[in-house]
Formats: sequence, structure tokens, C-alpha cells
Amino acid sequence: QVQLVESGGGLVQPGGSLRLSCAASGNIFSINDMAWYRQAPGKDRELVARISSGGSTKYADSVTGRFTISRDNAKNTQYLQMNSLKAEDTAVYYCRADVLIKYTDTYLEVWGQGTLVTVSS
Repeated sequence: QVQLVESGGGLVQPGGSLRLSCAASGNIFSINDMAWYRQAPGKDRELVARISSGGSTKYADSVTGRFTISRDNAKNTQYLQMNSLKAEDTAVYYCRADVLIKYTDTYLEVWGQGTLVTVSS
């Protein structure tokens, strides 16, 4: 019904930047909250940043001031601009969206497949 497709991961040196994208497609009426999570090897998945439909944002303390979440509602797409990357930012990054399915009153939590970000010299 609905899928999220991520792009933009890769290898970057410490101090560098990357921009992740996550595009939603399918039977979408609207999208409420959108968010990015990450999971490093041997660790639990953690919330990185969240953005509401109105544009309010929330960040994990570890990325505040370095990462910026944004969204383009017309394209059903969210972004994560990551600057001043550190080795500890290395993880698989997942996007999530709360999607209102067309012709229903049901919000569905949808996850992307994940994209690997490696910060290393």
C-alpha cells in the first residue's frame, strides 16, 4: 500500500556532510509525523530527529546543532541534512512516517528499508 524509499547514505570522512532522503509513495492521503532513527552495531534503534506535519522539530541531544530534519509535503518526502559527522554517527539510518491511508481513517506506521552511513577516515 505505502512504501518509503531512502537514499543518500554512504562513506564520509569525519567532519563531512551527507544528506539523506526518504520518499513515500502509494495510497497516501496525508502524512502526520515523519522521523529518522538509527541503529549502530550492537545497539538499540534510537530516535535521531522528528518533524510534525506543521514543521515542529525535535532532535536527539547527540545530533542537536549538527543535523537538520526537513520535509516537502508536496513530494511526501523528508530529508536529514547531517553536518560535522563523527565516527559515532556510523549506523543504519531508517526513516519512518505516520501515513493516513486514502479512503480510510487509519494511520499506518511505515518504515524505510534503511541506509548505511559510515563515518571513517
